[in-house]
Amino acid sequence: MSTQFREIFGPYKEMSVRYDHNQEALWCYFNPALRPCFSPLMLKESKQIQQAVIRYFEAGKGLDEFPIRYLILASQTPGVFNLGGDLELFIHLIQNCNRRQLLEYATYCIDICYTNTVNLNLPLTTISYVEGSALGGGFESAMSSNYLIAEKHSQMGLPEIRFNLFPGMGAYSFLGRKVGMVKAEEMITTGKIYSGPELHKMGLVDILAESGQGYEAVDCFIRKHRRAANGLQSVHRVRQIFNPVTYEELMDIAKVWVDSALQLKDKDLKTMARFVLAQNRGQMTAQHKPKKVHLVRTRQDRRLNPTDTAFPLVDSHGNEIFYDRRRNFDRRAIDIMQVSN
Repeated sequence: MSTQFREIFGPYKEMSVRYDHNQEALWCYFNPALRPCFSPLMLKESKQIQQAVIRYFEAGKGLDEFPIRYLILASQTPGVFNLGGDLELFIHLIQNCNRRQLLEYATYCIDICYTNTVNLNLPLTTISYVEGSALGGGFESAMSSNYLIAEKHSQMGLPEIRFNLFPGMGAYSFLGRKVGMVKAEEMITTGKIYSGPELHKMGLVDILAESGQGYEAVDCFIRKHRRAANGLQSVHRVRQIFNPVTYEELMDIAKVWVDSALQLKDKDLKTMARFVLAQNRGQMTAQHKPKKVHLVRTRQDRRLNPTDTAFPLVDSHGNEIFYDRRRNFDRRAIDIMQVSN
């Protein structure tokens, strides 16, 4: 096992990584320590994972033994993919007129989203698997992948307009190319939260799975995609040539976001603070709260405490385990009540 392959797995505090040998897929899970949003540490670790995968391909060692054909973004927070930017941090930086750190945060977001959009410039396919709420930057992150697979109960939207701001880390660029400028601006300026079926009808969700069956949908998609992977990956390269999402475009918009954030008034920051409380509850609005969501667990979860499920694992003989070595992957869905008000 190559050193470069080992490096992909951390250690991380707010991300966890699992390799699925049957799928030839690297599962990258958001695993927040506090609020289910993009903390600076989560952004840093997300970028570290991308860079580690790139180094693994560049080294070329171990690719035959542990091929990575798919990189999948998912979450370990029940009912939540990601609730977006670190609003508590934003409030602090805005109140202190700290443009430098706001721009640094935005740059991390753009680096990660752009790299994901262009498949890390590697012969692999990126997938976002959403089984809950993906709001603000969480929605932008989900849209940055080549494919978005979501369960029916999932909810996604861009609520930033409610505190007099706009989503500046890729939303306009991704939406404009998918649904057109008019619809993109409608979604951004109304702050509406959309259901999985609504987004599937628009073409923003590529695969819509029944609630609790998202993992099976991802697995089925990968098996079908493999049959024509070369052609499908070529189509994505052609799309990027024909209508490219450029790093410069994303950064220019992010700079507008930084300038706009610094113009927010006290009343806007008070509204943003209420959204921080909502992030703490793991939900953004009570009226859009699903009654229950499904947490997908692997066989490892049955044997270990939830805090110990991140790979690599160490067995009783001191050997490191980087992926589920069983041939027949098993899972179970557990209904979990969403945190109440």
